[in-house]
Amino acid sequence: MPQPRIFLLSPASSGGKRAALLFNERAEFGVAQKVRIAPGAPLGEVFSFLSGLYFRGKLAYANCFQNPPGGLGGIHIITPTDGLLSPEMLIRLEDLERFATVPIEADDPRYRIPLQRDAKSLATGLGSGCEVVLLGSIATGKYVDALLPVFGPRLVFPQEFVGHGDMARGGMLLERVASGVELGYIPVSDPRRLGKRAKKALASDEPRPEAAP
Repeated sequence: MPQPRIFLLSPASSGGKRAALLFNERAEFGVAQKVRIAPGAPLGEVFSFLSGLYFRGKLAYANCFQNPPGGLGGIHIITPTDGLLSPEMLIRLEDLERFATVPIEADDPRYRIPLQRDAKSLATGLGSGCEVVLLGSIATGKYVDALLPVFGPRLVFPQEFVGHGDMARGGMLLERVASGVELGYIPVSDPRRLGKRAKKALASDEPRPEAAP
């Protein structure tokens, strides 16, 4: 029986150059027109435009390999202000403006409280055997510190992410979608998520040999 699995996707930046294109009143491409008028554009489509290859890879990969428990969505997007949202959630320019006002920092309650609220609600329906795959930065605590207390050992990430940048990760994810071969996951609590920094930290904790008399 396939492993039950859902995905949490880190957000795209709502305040960069790509976002400025959406706010340009002269922009005529599809997603720019959608976010200006009701009902809006799907969050997954908007973030795919804002981020390009990386978010597009995350969304395609999660769509391919999600296996949620009955009644639950398999893909949940982390937002700076609104907790976890579905990729199909319709948003408009005012939503992007709100996202851009709050930094993604685990110690900022404007970000952390809505995220942990939705994560706790989600966790109650998962069951102990469902993995929660974080597709986002794992080298810092901006997602891990908020989510690990909620999901515990169920929170995992692709081991292949370690040591790779966003563009490389995006390409890797799309390659796995094309091949149908899933990445391997390890718990976010595993020191290997920190890559070389983890090795240095572990080495510094090792007892040093005593000096010869």
